[in-house]
Amino acid sequence: MLQELILWQDAVARDGPLNMAIDDWLWNHAARPILRVYGWLPQWVSIGYFSQWAQLPEATTFVRRPTGGGLVEHGSDWPYTLVIPRGWELAEMPGAESYRVIHQALEKVLVGEGVDCRLTEQAGDEPSDLCFRHPVVHDVIAVNGTKLAGAGQRRGKSGLLHQGSLRCESLRVDDRGRRFAEQLALAVKTTPPTLDWDWIHQRAAELYASSAWNRKK
Repeated sequence: MLQELILWQDAVARDGPLNMAIDDWLWNHAARPILRVYGWLPQWVSIGYFSQWAQLPEATTFVRRPTGGGLVEHGSDWPYTLVIPRGWELAEMPGAESYRVIHQALEKVLVGEGVDCRLTEQAGDEPSDLCFRHPVVHDVIAVNGTKLAGAGQRRGKSGLLHQGSLRCESLRVDDRGRRFAEQLALAVKTTPPTLDWDWIHQRAAELYASSAWNRKK
């Protein structure tokens, strides 16, 4: 468990490039662990860093994430990003272990909402480019096997970037971010981070909105 965590409940729905640029800035500049709970503008899809964009239906509005994983259709999901700076225990864990710890915390949150769920012990039998059709080890699934939560991770010189998405019909969503943060950390602070918006808008325009990035694979 983290000693402390900043919870940023970002209430502004944004497009794909801007959401990715915000996460990128946090990943490279946050001095403390931060959990960002946020939203997407309608019709946006995100694909994993290693995904093939050419397999998308024509006219799909999409952005490539810096993390792995499959295709996620946003709008009805509950997306979040967790950034852990280098030197914190969670950032130094092996990938599978940090993935398990984070999803175990999310599982406890969902159980508290009355959702009967568990972590997967093995990957699904049928590979798919669609994130929610293919559970991997330590994803959160319902008792009937339906995938509820997945994520992609990436490590860099600044630490761990974990981008996750949850699909669940539970009605208790208003305080989910707080309850999730409390499962992850001993102390939770809710002071929003001070961001460099000039850097973020430039990053969004020059990288995450570019064909060179989004159609690179």
